[in-house]
Amino acid sequence: MAKIIPFKGLRPQTDIAPLLATLPYDVVNVEEARQYKKEPYHFYHVTRSEIDLPESVDVHSMQVYEKAKENLDEFINQKIMFQDKEPCYYIYELVMNGRSQTGLVCASACDDYFNGVIKRHEFTRPEKELDRINHIKTTHAQTGIVFLAYNDQADVQQIIEDWKTSNKATYDFVSEDGIRHIFWVMDDYAKVARITHLFDTEVPATYIADGHHRAASAGKVCSEMREAGMSITGDESFNYFITAIFPASQTKILDYNRVVKDLNGLSSESFLTALQADFTIEKIGAEAYRPTQLHEFGLYLDKNWYKLTAKEGSYSNDPMGILDVSILQDNVLSKILDIHDPRTDKRVDFVGGIRGLEALEKRVNSGDMVAAFSCYPVSIQQLFDIADSGNVMPPKSTWFEPKTRDGLVVYMI
Repeated sequence: MAKIIPFKGLRPQTDIAPLLATLPYDVVNVEEARQYKKEPYHFYHVTRSEIDLPESVDVHSMQVYEKAKENLDEFINQKIMFQDKEPCYYIYELVMNGRSQTGLVCASACDDYFNGVIKRHEFTRPEKELDRINHIKTTHAQTGIVFLAYNDQADVQQIIEDWKTSNKATYDFVSEDGIRHIFWVMDDYAKVARITHLFDTEVPATYIADGHHRAASAGKVCSEMREAGMSITGDESFNYFITAIFPASQTKILDYNRVVKDLNGLSSESFLTALQADFTIEKIGAEAYRPTQLHEFGLYLDKNWYKLTAKEGSYSNDPMGILDVSILQDNVLSKILDIHDPRTDKRVDFVGGIRGLEALEKRVNSGDMVAAFSCYPVSIQQLFDIADSGNVMPPKSTWFEPKTRDGLVVYMI
């Protein structure tokens, strides 16, 4: 069963929260983050502290992590951020395009990550893990929330909804991308204890939706500290990591699309002919095509859109093979275009669905890419099935929106 605990969160003053909250560190690149350099309260000064250093400095140098600690300490010293006196749970509601989702921000046990109660569906890359490991160890803080999902638990959700209706929100603001963020501090001991008990007895598993590298990094810091003999009771803060746990019924996965640089020496006509082995093809024309159901794809080629429908028998029905991203990888990228490892092959790139189909057209029309594929989104149940089976999805299979903001609450180590 899932073990969660409340914690003493480090949070911004109420009037500062809208200025400080940022997208997760790994959603933006350095150039995008530097645009906020002159905003004094922006949390990129902590999560992307390279913006405060000369551009010649390696973004993974210890100088960057030390600057992050310096900036976080400055926020605390100036009382821009403060730490709650008692352990709390935090309720975090996000509203995007009229759709709402509400999660519980808590500390989840690293042991659950190690023993598979917290289930994964992606591989992680060592260099990305090392970046956050160094950030955590230097700042003594986990600044990025791991987004977890779980099968709906009615009693937990009722407690959360009751708290929302009977208590004033601590933060309530709309970020620059139009997403509303509403945040409550749950400091009632009985309610906190009840939720802890319900997770311990009624929630057999949680699933990483977004934040595999953040979770892996926290787990490795925990292991290092245990090996160093720093774990005495098992309740030390490094034995946990910050998570926001959302019910599956409220999560939203967007499509994650592909663009390719060349057709492996084929002409457009020959490529379309090769596709006919595994797909039926319908020419749509200039209007962008967004798939409306599983096993449908859009293809943008030579300023025309095509609807591709996978033929029966061209894919397997196991949890991995039935994924549309697997069908696209197996029957197009690998089979026709000779792109076998999308993690390392520079001929393929990925475009999150939040950017729209226009972004696919732009990449192709610019000459940067030759063709684009729009995909139908993976369902949350498919994600659960993959994780339960012990498999991992192909890279860049899921794009969750809306995304939690860094800086609204920090877990101190």
